[in-house]
Amino acid sequence: MNMEKDDMTTQANAATLTAGTEQKAKLGLGSLWQKYGTLGILILLVVISSALSPQFFLTRDNLVQVLLQSSVMILLACGVFFTILIAGIDLSVGSMLALTGMVSAQLMVAGMPFWLAILLGGVLLGAMLGAINGVLVNVTQLHPFIITLGTMAIYRGVTLIISDARSVFGFDPRFSDIVAGRLLGIPVPVLIAVAVSGFLYFLARFTKLGRNIYALGGNAQAAWFSGINIKLHTLMVFIISGVCAGVAGVVTVARTGAAEPNAGTGFETFAIASAIIGGTSFFGGRGAVTGVVVGGLIIGVINNILNIMNVQSYYQQIVMGALIIGAVTADKLFGRKK
Repeated sequence: MNMEKDDMTTQANAATLTAGTEQKAKLGLGSLWQKYGTLGILILLVVISSALSPQFFLTRDNLVQVLLQSSVMILLACGVFFTILIAGIDLSVGSMLALTGMVSAQLMVAGMPFWLAILLGGVLLGAMLGAINGVLVNVTQLHPFIITLGTMAIYRGVTLIISDARSVFGFDPRFSDIVAGRLLGIPVPVLIAVAVSGFLYFLARFTKLGRNIYALGGNAQAAWFSGINIKLHTLMVFIISGVCAGVAGVVTVARTGAAEPNAGTGFETFAIASAIIGGTSFFGGRGAVTGVVVGGLIIGVINNILNIMNVQSYYQQIVMGALIIGAVTADKLFGRKK
């Protein structure tokens, strides 16, 4: 009898040890994915792109172009990141980009100093549009997907109305020279993206507001019992998203030299893809601005190499959709287990 009991005990211990080993392996894989998955994807893409086009991709001018093309996407993605962090979404960022850019351009054409037009038409208007999204989410208690899907159409319609569906140009050339120029050989849009993402990294990582946003996304009910004002923080994340879209709108107008009523169409997909590929959990409560920046660079590298290979833009949309599905699936498989 004692020998049988010893055998059963040994078998139980072995089974427990095996289960523990398997669990540690799962945890290790999940941790590795969260820490290095996005960076690994970027490195892999750079290697593949270099192999596909060694004479063009790794040139200094092309790498600068990748950073320049990624700057607007990083700005939008950093704003969308905060809305996803609370298990929400902002589908209106592309339309906000177009509307803020159009208003800024019209203010400059009307004679307003470009710096004031940037402040009022870009930053302040972007904050107001984001606040409208936040207020509607709080008042209606509808999911942000529904609200921002509606405001995406509204803001685009307003842009077409105030512009009469025409481009606006002929503003102060100093605006493009400064905002789209270079400082110490570095494109200013890249510096703007670095400054904004750096500020938002500090906000998310080292401030009470950032900690509360993470807590809200992790468990809204627990956050409410902890005394966190859910409606206020929901409003704040949409204001952040609106400001980022406003800055992106100003940068876009400066780069193109004109305000286009259809600017930013479909950019919400790229922004969401940048955030999700960058490790932001679609279920809320987890992610980092640094990962979002890397995600934006991944989108930039993909678009760049496809352009170099003369691949039509339609295929780029297929790639973006596949990446979103793959990133969310990986998050569910690895992140949720952790």
